Amino acid sequence: MARMLRLQYPGAIYHVLNRGDRGEPIFRADQDRMLFLETLGQACQKTGWQVHALCLMSNHFHLVVETPNANLVPGMKWFLGTYTSRFNRRHKLFGHLFSGRYKALIVDETGNGYLKTVCDYVHLNPVRANLLSADQKLSRYRWSTYPAYLVSKRKRPKWLRVDRLLGEHGLPCDTKAARREFALRMEMRRATDSDADWKPVRRGWYLGSKQFRKELLRQMRRSRGSDHAGLEQRESEEAWAEELVSQELKRRGWDSGELARRRKGDPEKVKIARRLREETTMTLNWIANRLNMGAVGSLANLLRNAKPK
Repeated sequence: MARMLRLQYPGAIYHVLNRGDRGEPIFRADQDRMLFLETLGQACQKTGWQVHALCLMSNHFHLVVETPNANLVPGMKWFLGTYTSRFNRRHKLFGHLFSGRYKALIVDETGNGYLKTVCDYVHLNPVRANLLSADQKLSRYRWSTYPAYLVSKRKRPKWLRVDRLLGEHGLPCDTKAARREFALRMEMRRATDSDADWKPVRRGWYLGSKQFRKELLRQMRRSRGSDHAGLEQRESEEAWAEELVSQELKRRGWDSGELARRRKGDPEKVKIARRLREETTMTLNWIANRLNMGAVGSLANLLRNAKPK
């Protein structure tokens, strides 16, 4: 059976779900969950992603993420691959952690309640899994973004964006009163939760209007039978990396000739390489070639040993 195309466009919103290989845990302890969140934060820094909702369960995760730069595929490749490597290293394991291809349901971003539906589904997941007793508030579940919605901005992760979901709940301002009202509405929503409400989220490939579906199908027809989408994505990622290189060269008053003349381990080159690693998904091999820094192993050592900014 052919796999569903990964549609990518600026501003797309996805409900991403992935499970552990053979249903096994992807988190063995709270330290793993913290590692996952740290890796997600780094992925957001690299890609510009904005997270609207997140919930970590024992053997799977739910993520509602907006991609201003049309880069879900390379971002998820880095994110899941990096977390897998870190998890395996921590537990002295090797091999796959996740069960194949992640599911990515495309969400209509027009503000007509579709984002609210999918975020509520994610935030209510601990209730459906019976991880909270009837007298425990939804905010008691620690490994979800829901508790972060109830605190001030300075206490939230930088990658969490709350304004769109609050807006779809009819709360245009991120104030203490609005947060209290949001909590009240979520507890009321919890009381009326029904499996039938979530069928489009669980079984569909998109969540949105008929017009939204029509546009997605049009994009699929345009992309089917070719690798243009993948090629365009690679070109987009490389163009962003080249823009960063240009910025850094201009900042230093260098041209391409000066870059080539500088020694491979030049401290300024290392700073540029560090920025490329932090803000793009380009490989070490690409960075080493672009900055004339020699072997990939040498570059890795330089980045590992370099002092943080």
